[in-house]
Amino acid sequence: MPIKNAVVTGAGSGVGQATALKLAAQGWKVAILGRREEALKNTVKLAKKHAKQFLIVPCDIGDVTQVAAMAKTVLAKFKTIEVLVNAAGTNIPRRSLAELSLEDYHAVIDANLHGSYYCAQAFLPQMRARKSGTIVNIVSEAGLKASPKSGPSYVLSKFGQAGLTQCINAEERVNGIRACSIFPGDIDTELLGKRPVVPDAAARARMMKPEDIADCALLAINLPFRCVVEEMLVRPG
Repeated sequence: MPIKNAVVTGAGSGVGQATALKLAAQGWKVAILGRREEALKNTVKLAKKHAKQFLIVPCDIGDVTQVAAMAKTVLAKFKTIEVLVNAAGTNIPRRSLAELSLEDYHAVIDANLHGSYYCAQAFLPQMRARKSGTIVNIVSEAGLKASPKSGPSYVLSKFGQAGLTQCINAEERVNGIRACSIFPGDIDTELLGKRPVVPDAAARARMMKPEDIADCALLAINLPFRCVVEEMLVRPG
């Protein structure tokens, strides 16, 4: 039987939550990560009959010490991890170059880029040992081209996250490990509430839903290992 153990960051809401729920529905055991334990508990409630397949691990992935402790907990429970989905991400309202504070800049970089790197490094060794693993990074179209909508801290973090995917594929493919960057356009998630001008209901109705991006992640995960989806750009229709 194939190993079906996964870790999903940012699993308390949005794309992370949707991905975790879909993985559980396909029979995966899923360690769900996030800073808010109550949000993670809500994800478990939403899973209904699949609730027992979740392991709640509260963790600030921007803190390398917490990530190390998280990985120890997860591996003690699951022994091996086949899939890592880096879906955690944040932004700030005051995001332009003219108003971006150093504190906010570091907060975004820590959550979006450093967190993905820390989590990848935490689980890559056991993937190498088994010669098998898939890492999916939920990036953003901001990781392909900058725009005032996203702000420089977010853009820099997402360009870096896309670079991390490329590095994994360049170095780890010989070890049976593959990585995928998903570059979504606008998604109707909680993160929209941090925009300088929050989109209204009509604008949100035209956006993609978290479940749409979760389906993209599962495509990259479920394809045979002879296939590597290195990049996927997804925009509202």
